[in-house]
Amino acid sequence: MFSDFPAAFQDWANTNPSDLFQAPILKKESNPKAHICRHLSQEARGCSHLVLWLDCDREGENICFEVIECTGFHTNDGRRIYRARFSSVTEKDILKAMSSLVEPNRDEALAVDARQEIDLKVGVAFTRFQTSYFNGKYGNLDARVISYGPCQTPTLGFCVDRYLQIAMFKPEKFWMLHPYIMYKGYELKLEWERGRLFDADVAAMFRNRLMEDGTMRVVRVSEKLESKGRPSGLNTVNLLKVASSALGFGPQLTMQLAERLYTQGFVSYPRTESTAYPSSFDFKGTLVALVHNPAFGGYAQKLLTESYNKPRAGTDAGDHPPITPMRSASEDSLGNDAWKLYQYICQHFLGTLSPDCKYRRINVEFESGGEQFQCIGQLVTVKGFTSIMPWLAVSEKNLPDFAEGEKIEISKVDLDEGNTSPPDYLNESELISLMEKHGIGTDASISVHINNICERNYVQVQAGRRLVPTPLGISLIRGYQCIDSDLCLPDIRSFIEHQITLVAKGQADHSMVVQHVLDQFRRKFSYFVKQIENMDALFEAQFSPLSDSGRLLSKCGKCLRYMKYISTQPPRLYCGTCEEVYYVPQKGTVKLYKELTCPLDNFELLLCIMPGPEGKSFPLCPYCYNCPPFEGIDTFFGAPKTGDSSKLGKGVGMPCFLCPHPTCPHSVIAQGVCACPECSGTLVLDPVSAPKWRLYCNMCNCLVSLPEGAHRISTTQDKCPECDSTIIEVDFNKKTTPLKDGATLHKGCILCDELLHSLVEMKHGRSFSRHGRRGRGRGKGRGGYRGRGRGNNKQQDPKMSFRDF
Repeated sequence: MFSDFPAAFQDWANTNPSDLFQAPILKKESNPKAHICRHLSQEARGCSHLVLWLDCDREGENICFEVIECTGFHTNDGRRIYRARFSSVTEKDILKAMSSLVEPNRDEALAVDARQEIDLKVGVAFTRFQTSYFNGKYGNLDARVISYGPCQTPTLGFCVDRYLQIAMFKPEKFWMLHPYIMYKGYELKLEWERGRLFDADVAAMFRNRLMEDGTMRVVRVSEKLESKGRPSGLNTVNLLKVASSALGFGPQLTMQLAERLYTQGFVSYPRTESTAYPSSFDFKGTLVALVHNPAFGGYAQKLLTESYNKPRAGTDAGDHPPITPMRSASEDSLGNDAWKLYQYICQHFLGTLSPDCKYRRINVEFESGGEQFQCIGQLVTVKGFTSIMPWLAVSEKNLPDFAEGEKIEISKVDLDEGNTSPPDYLNESELISLMEKHGIGTDASISVHINNICERNYVQVQAGRRLVPTPLGISLIRGYQCIDSDLCLPDIRSFIEHQITLVAKGQADHSMVVQHVLDQFRRKFSYFVKQIENMDALFEAQFSPLSDSGRLLSKCGKCLRYMKYISTQPPRLYCGTCEEVYYVPQKGTVKLYKELTCPLDNFELLLCIMPGPEGKSFPLCPYCYNCPPFEGIDTFFGAPKTGDSSKLGKGVGMPCFLCPHPTCPHSVIAQGVCACPECSGTLVLDPVSAPKWRLYCNMCNCLVSLPEGAHRISTTQDKCPECDSTIIEVDFNKKTTPLKDGATLHKGCILCDELLHSLVEMKHGRSFSRHGRRGRGRGKGRGGYRGRGRGNNKQQDPKMSFRDF
């Protein structure tokens, strides 16, 4: 389930973003096609007890109450509701949880509701205002949505802060003194106690002192046995950091691979904050499962034979055990990327059961010319866990035996010159560490926030998985800093989380906390809107106005002047005379369509050609696409696949293949042929698909190939008496015509006409039967639509809901 606004607040044009702070919200199924709520309701029929086995965290507690709502269980109807609390799915933990059932915690569930409502209202209010304001002024922002989020924006802030440190950095020269000695066949470079100096004359003076002295005296020799501790259990955050820094996988890809490994049964649940194993964890059984693995089997067998070590104590967050392998796998069975991640998970698990790495550390201190120097050697005595995790091995350095008081001749003295350097751009591993430190996101959402700032063109991932802010990302953060720095600081998330924690502990009322936080943000939003010129000044210096962007393409139906096509995200048309912006589909190539005009508004039609060999080609009217003239259309082309895809937002609208206009030659009434066999849509003739003529569904990806090589295929006004489909007219090629006596012209229904039906081919879809098919789907019910001006059914893109920010 996810939180969203009712339909009345989905309209960008008619809803003031400031009104969203007081707007009601409702919960919707994340995937309505899965019918999970209906399934739970059916399963609960006739049951007297409900036992909830969800994640043992706040989000899991919130889902408990969603399940209670779906099943119709209520405490006052005599049926019992229980909550099972467990940290792993071992037999011991399951039996223990079943024997100590408790009641679900409503306070923790309300805390999650509070966070969702706050994030939704704050994020959408700022996002709608920013997107409408800046996309309507600048042509090269290259961003469809200019979003804001209490987690997303501080995440971007970390990247921009590092960029500003680099941009403002001024290098400084320094000098370092490095004397060399030759002793018992070793040439050793000694480290200066002072490190480096920023005065060349002073550094030269010290060098002269060493040259005058000419010898190094051994002051002290010390030896210490040290150890490098084996790792504790692997949690999600550490997995993301290692995958980015060592494997080169982004957080989003890492979680996709980890979830695939989990669903295939190769690793345990990959979303966990715990690094401590439960007392009931079956280490021996897991090792036995790896014994026959070609890569790790020998090491696993060695641990079983020599008795494995107890893992280090870690943090028990009470949710799930650390990430561990569950069964053996090979690279051939998993594929390259998944194998690399699985391999690391196995190595980390085996490392947690291995001995610590032990080594001798030898420190030799020298003196010459009144200055102190040292040389350090390391010798590994027990490799321990570094045998299976070699990248963590201690670097060995052998030293000869020195005697205190011994004097050694200096062979040379280098005075090395260098410059201080700025820090590098943040890499994903460093960013994840900062997010974890400041409480930005959770183990489940950190990868989403990082992926969002990349997808929205705020940062770009460069070599070494380093995150370099774009001009848009920099302008946004600098703009927030000019207006209200709280909006991009991690403190704002800490403030929200503190309030929410009070709700979870039952120390504060849910509704009062939500109201208090939203009041704070509403005032900040009001001030932000009044001061937006400060941010706009930064955008003016960085980006080009719409009037200077794009190329002339088609005529405006209002002023009959040419509009400019701006191809950067979001792609759109701009009429400089009317000062109006018209969005077009996000993907595909857009060009003028034969200089034809829409009969409703006189705008010149465009032809959109979607990418790929089987991409759709369809005409659209820019005005109809942005302001659909008919109510009752519940699916708009370009809507995201997540959530409720019937909502209209930026870049989502009504092409001609959805238009039910009765006389327009490009509408679904004129070009629709028959009902789609896959969904409730209509198969429409592709107007520019010759010579490989085809039909495509105006709602799904169903594709039907028509007779190839025909000179012309067109729809007629006649209907099939058997199935009510549109009769099409085919003008065959003279050389390949299937008609008798060389005839080329043929009319018929592709479902009922024997000849035509034998020549069509289903490319995507289950079947294409001639019998029992209904009429032309959406094109048949003309009476159900009302014209432009009789109400506005525009709705907002579901990606505007804050769950994606």
